[in-house]
Amino acid sequence: MTGNTFELKLKVIQGFSNKVRLKILECIKDEEKTVSQIVEETGGNQSNISQHLACLKGCGIIVGRNEGKYCYYSLRNDRIRELLDMFDLVLEDVQSDVVCCANHME
Repeated sequence: MTGNTFELKLKVIQGFSNKVRLKILECIKDEEKTVSQIVEETGGNQSNISQHLACLKGCGIIVGRNEGKYCYYSLRNDRIRELLDMFDLVLEDVQSDVVCCANHME
């Protein structure tokens, strides 16, 4: 893997590694939603959610679709959904170890 590919992979992974961004991704995993719906479901505030949406969109993880005065956000494609599902499957396998991990990051 080249250095550039490694750095790009790291940026994509960081898109998933923030608590708010992960909540957003889980919120829109099964259907597109507006910013207001995402704010309500995640318990965040509009400014913070909008910043994280911009980050996820900039990384190519999500897309936005304008309709009237609303912008609907959704996962970019089924591969992103499959990756989120894969995180759940891996978590099932390692959950007890993760709970005990002394080196976890907040």
